[in-house]
Amino acid sequence: MQLSDVVATSHTVAATSSRTAKVDALAACLRRAAEDGPDVVEVVTAHLSGVLRQRRIGVSWRGLQSLPGPADTSTLTVEEVDAAATTIAAIGGSGSGAARSTAVRELFARATADEQAWLRGLITGETRQGAGDGVMLQAVAKAADVPDAAVRRAVMLAGFTGPVARAALSGGAEALEALTLEVGRPLRPMLAGSAPDVAAALATLGGEVVVETKLDGIRLQAHVDNRTSPGSVRLFTRTLDEVTDRMPEITEALAALEVETLVLDGEVIALGDDGRPQPFQVTGARTASSADVDRLREDVPLTPFFFDLLHLDGDDLLDEPAHVRWQRLASTVPPAWMVPRELTDDPERAQQFFTDLVAAGHEGVVVKDPALPYAAGRRGPGWVKVKPRHTLDLVVLAVEWGSGRRKGWLSNIHLGARDADTGELVMLGKTFKGMTDEMLAWQTERFQELAVERGDWVVTVRPEQVVEIAFDGVQRSTRYPGGMALRFARVLRYRDDKPVSEIDSVQTVRSLAGW
Repeated sequence: MQLSDVVATSHTVAATSSRTAKVDALAACLRRAAEDGPDVVEVVTAHLSGVLRQRRIGVSWRGLQSLPGPADTSTLTVEEVDAAATTIAAIGGSGSGAARSTAVRELFARATADEQAWLRGLITGETRQGAGDGVMLQAVAKAADVPDAAVRRAVMLAGFTGPVARAALSGGAEALEALTLEVGRPLRPMLAGSAPDVAAALATLGGEVVVETKLDGIRLQAHVDNRTSPGSVRLFTRTLDEVTDRMPEITEALAALEVETLVLDGEVIALGDDGRPQPFQVTGARTASSADVDRLREDVPLTPFFFDLLHLDGDDLLDEPAHVRWQRLASTVPPAWMVPRELTDDPERAQQFFTDLVAAGHEGVVVKDPALPYAAGRRGPGWVKVKPRHTLDLVVLAVEWGSGRRKGWLSNIHLGARDADTGELVMLGKTFKGMTDEMLAWQTERFQELAVERGDWVVTVRPEQVVEIAFDGVQRSTRYPGGMALRFARVLRYRDDKPVSEIDSVQTVRSLAGW
């Protein structure tokens, strides 16, 4: 299948705000891909979902700056792009940088200008076409003429949309039904809803609940398979990226368990000498790096904590009540690997547990219903997270035009705090979260009134609009002038009642991080 067909479909999808039109365009492209076989369907589905099948191939935005001129005519196929990505991802060892650059240049030399621009977005993960996971799953269902529910169930267990599309368009509903949990292949993790406080979380679930420690680490799904290769362990993140080679201490510990097959859900975290969790940035940097792993292992050792058991020795446990999964978990892993939790129906006891955990440096709690199954890939009704909420009053420095459903609206706002020493405004990050349609409409009008410079993508504004931001924490960052960034920042409200002179300072933000 020609790459130009996929690029044209992506542009068509990006150009419309109609969900139905997006689904129709994607489904039509998938049907054309099916004419070239199941392998092509899987590749095209991944590409139209904005990802490579290989996920990451070791090429950054910087590595795409010096490229050959575009080809005059379109000759590239999606199969050739996929093969090139596989080759580039496998390049390693001495001279790998030069070899990877050569392979990238060879690929881009065959692409037209339009295709080059699109490939850049695909490789860097910045494809902007306004078609999220839900739209693509609907398109797969439409293309294969199978129920939406069957596609959603299959992708939760298969993890990625590509294999699901392959099964649906080659074997229909029967092939989708055959997709189940497979040891060694990541499934989508269950997610938690949110509540403003512990009492609200308990009221949401009702009755006796488990209040469980929410660690500020990296979500980890661990697969152990000793059937054909003793000691075989694979580790995956929340986004289903494989990180096995980056965590040798975890793989070695799991390989020592006396099991045949095992799938665990949990977190990995870097702890200080006093047992307190280190800042999220420390754990994140350790798990993100694949360079000099032996040294990192000594300098920043990781500790696993598990809170769920999804499979054990041939038994899939997803549909078992949580308390059954937890019992089997407790008899499978060492006690030190168990996430601390407490069973209670007393709001005061639950609140004290939360207070003690936060004081110990943890992120908060997850309140869980012990009777419910594991809802892979969904924010199941049985998990509710509670975290202490921090808020700041900041000023908007600039705003970006939205894409997809937000096309035509000013969306992503740049946030600034005042430096108490110099009086200057310092950027701390961006956010587009927490905005209702009414808020988007209001801020589009408001920030155009404040505009002092209008770019194609970013509109710089007079720093006059104060906004109240909620966030989960602060981490060091070289990306922004303040040397830090807010974690999970989201808009609570715009503060027309507060002048810019009263916004929070950079020093206040640093003090919240304990710096």
